[in-house]
Amino acid sequence: MLPPETAAAFFGASVVLALAPGPDNIFVLTQSALQGRRAGLLVTLGLCTGLLVHTTAVTLGVAAILQASTAAFTALKLAGAAYLLYLAGQAFRAGAAAVPAGGRPLSAGRLYRRGIIMNVTNPKVSIFFLALLPQFADPGRGRVPLQLIALGGIFLVATLAIFGGVALAAGSLGERLSGSPRAQRAMQRVAGLVFLGLAVRLAVGGRH
Repeated sequence: MLPPETAAAFFGASVVLALAPGPDNIFVLTQSALQGRRAGLLVTLGLCTGLLVHTTAVTLGVAAILQASTAAFTALKLAGAAYLLYLAGQAFRAGAAAVPAGGRPLSAGRLYRRGIIMNVTNPKVSIFFLALLPQFADPGRGRVPLQLIALGGIFLVATLAIFGGVALAAGSLGERLSGSPRAQRAMQRVAGLVFLGLAVRLAVGGRH
């Protein structure tokens, strides 16, 4: 069982890490600005579901395989980059077309899946968890797998709180601009550039 001081220290570290600019919180920001607060919160839930997958991967040792196998790591990151390129293409096409005010939003399921895919296809998250979580686990305090799961849950709560705040703030701004087709086109193009940049970063980046 995790002692309270360890849990508190890990929660604080998780909040700082969630606040640091990265692919996931940038993804929440862009989706919230384009689709509204509801969309940002659904994407956040999807990203947090992905964290459950990474926590399970670390607990079962799958993350160690990604760390050891260049082929597995490369395949997963290229899949993630391809998905981001797909999203970039969609955003550029939307930005080039007329965007009516109050356009048809994406379904809840599609937004949720976007979050899951975005997070799960980034192998760096599993490797990051593999490096971080064991540092806060103590074999002398019980079963390490259960401690890793608890730590993953704490990280998820911190991420949900921070990313949820980002979604609400960016969504409010996006909803104020939703009545302007010109602003909508501009945001779509910016989002396309962001997705393109994230795709390149993921594709050419190494393990660290």
